Amino acid sequence: MITFVVVGIVGLALVLFSMILGEFIELGDGAVSGTSLGVGAIVFGATGAIVVSNDLPIVLAYVGSAVLAVLVVLLVHVLTKKLRESDDAVPVSLVGVQGTATSDISAATGEVSLDAAHELERRLAWADEPIPTGARVVVLEQSGTRVRVRRHYPND
Repeated sequence: MITFVVVGIVGLALVLFSMILGEFIELGDGAVSGTSLGVGAIVFGATGAIVVSNDLPIVLAYVGSAVLAVLVVLLVHVLTKKLRESDDAVPVSLVGVQGTATSDISAATGEVSLDAAHELERRLAWADEPIPTGARVVVLEQSGTRVRVRRHYPND
């Protein structure tokens, strides 16, 4: 039983280190990573501990744990690969996108909620002239996560 507990703890440490330090183990073009090995070790330890604590054969504990651990390592690899592929990392231009001022906007401060489908949160904004809360705005320029806006009128 102690073997499974130690392997599980080592797996947990691997996952934590991978989260904090980034992937420091990566073999086979990411097929085996610190995260996948850590999760596999956690599953190996937990499965083995469960089997042993239920007084099932020790061979079943090692074989079953190893099989499940390999399957989980493969699953984690597939899922992380899909996550990496879904991150297009292409910045989206917000120039021309309309929205609503969620706070008063000045030359230094303000906040807007934009109408673009990919915009889930509010953005910090600034404007050349004061814009009151609730006014419709249009983005003129983007600087990092901040946007420069002007008031938008329906006939624009």
